[in-house]
Amino acid sequence: MPRRSLLADFHSPGHGPVSHMQVCMSLAAITENDYTVPALFRGLTIIEMFNSRDRVLTVQDFADHLGVSTSSIYRIVTTLTEMNYLDKVAKNTYQLGPQVISNGFSYLASRDVVDIAMPHLNTLRNTVSMSCHLSIREGQEAVYIYRSFASQRLSVNVPIGTRIPCHCSAMGRVLLTGLNDAELDSLYQHVRLDGYSVSAPRTLPELKQTVQQDSIQGWVEHQSDFATAIACALRDHHNQIVAAINVSGPDALMEDPHQKEVVRNALLATAQRISFELGNLRKMSEKIKPR
Repeated sequence: MPRRSLLADFHSPGHGPVSHMQVCMSLAAITENDYTVPALFRGLTIIEMFNSRDRVLTVQDFADHLGVSTSSIYRIVTTLTEMNYLDKVAKNTYQLGPQVISNGFSYLASRDVVDIAMPHLNTLRNTVSMSCHLSIREGQEAVYIYRSFASQRLSVNVPIGTRIPCHCSAMGRVLLTGLNDAELDSLYQHVRLDGYSVSAPRTLPELKQTVQQDSIQGWVEHQSDFATAIACALRDHHNQIVAAINVSGPDALMEDPHQKEVVRNALLATAQRISFELGNLRKMSEKIKPR
């Protein structure tokens, strides 16, 4: 069943917005449900009000649409603005903020990567008998978006959705190699790095030096919590880093230098195959994109 828009309660196809009384009745019905949050409902409804025709709206527009006073939604609008879901363009006037666009494109891009990487990571897992993971970068964090979990008794299991600071994980450091010095400065200028593990960079200059070395090497090895991870980048047809993959295993299985080399070579070969497919897909998408 297709997802039903929150605005379905406020619009009827072909008839435009319904009356304020109907809106108020809908909101009243929602507030009677113990499992809903009226403020959240109103916030999402405000975001959904924007469309190709109404790209800039006022607080009065929000209030009229919801059938409430402007003062009653002031905190909601302020919160959405502070979180960059709304962008204030004039007094009491707003447009959609960059966070809406960023989240949307990040999701679509991550789905492409997951669909392509999944069979390759499963094959890699079966080859090396260790868990494999896929992540993308959101801000200063590496977000795990797929895992291929090894069934062995000693296995590393990082759940999908886990967020780990980039500077203290193998995949995170790989993702940072896609940034230049100016971008790293902007990303970390107000971030303290000295409250993490001893093995992680503790200052911005140290982080930049580490990222430069990682970029030259082409892969990253990182140890934490009795486990070792080796990670490398996935690239698109512009040679831009779009994601990272790793092989993670208990230190007991990764101590042998020969075994570690076998795992690393298999990982790099897998990344090359995924990047080839991902690059071809995005190249084709650009060709068929309407002008």
